Amino acid sequence: MKTSIAASAFALMTSPAFAQDVKTTLPDAVGQVSPALEAYATDTIFGSEWTNEALSTRDRALLTFAALVTRHETENLGSYVALALDAGVTPAELSETITHMAFYTGFGNATAASDAAAPVFAARGVSIDALPPVSPDLLPLNEEAEAAREKLVSGLYSDVSIGVVDNTREVLFLDLWLRPDLAPRDRSLVTVAALIAAGQPEQMTFHLNRAMDNGLSQEEAGAMLSHLAFYAGWPKVFSAMPIAKEVFENRGQ
Repeated sequence: MKTSIAASAFALMTSPAFAQDVKTTLPDAVGQVSPALEAYATDTIFGSEWTNEALSTRDRALLTFAALVTRHETENLGSYVALALDAGVTPAELSETITHMAFYTGFGNATAASDAAAPVFAARGVSIDALPPVSPDLLPLNEEAEAAREKLVSGLYSDVSIGVVDNTREVLFLDLWLRPDLAPRDRSLVTVAALIAAGQPEQMTFHLNRAMDNGLSQEEAGAMLSHLAFYAGWPKVFSAMPIAKEVFENRGQ
């Protein structure tokens, strides 16, 4: 199975469309100013990390997009939109990721990401009909898990900000998280990537557990950390490592 994944990743990474996408993620100025950085990007990041079989190229493209949106790195974001589309992320999934990021990284980051994605969508003929509707039929609610989450949050914070408690329940967990055009696993994946990229590891325990409940494996979670080191920086990833270690150990008991 892993051999097949690796072969698929290699085929994708060496395809003309994807190779062009990779090239355009590096501004010409990089080679002009820092040839060493260009070599690291070409050889280590795209030549090694992106082809590591522990995590699919499609997942890497999606979590990279989420991290860049979180960090408001919009200047070259359009090239990563194209890269994600060629890696198998659908326009609907990218659209839904942007919507999701508005709640986890701020509306300004999400609207800036929309500006970056719009020309790519237009160039590829992505119509409004291909994007998630405003009010889709929602996924089934895990009532037991939601009751436990609500009890914890309400008990801790109702007397601090009832507005936050109510909106967390009604807007996020009874609506946003149930929208069907981004699979629960992928929604968790981009949320954890955003928390790491934002340097907010204290929020990871709940969301990494949720990601693994939604199907993300420990190996994939570890690969996500390795990948994000290149896009969010080693300090942010090392701040997240103790949280991941604790989650892994607790789940293994």
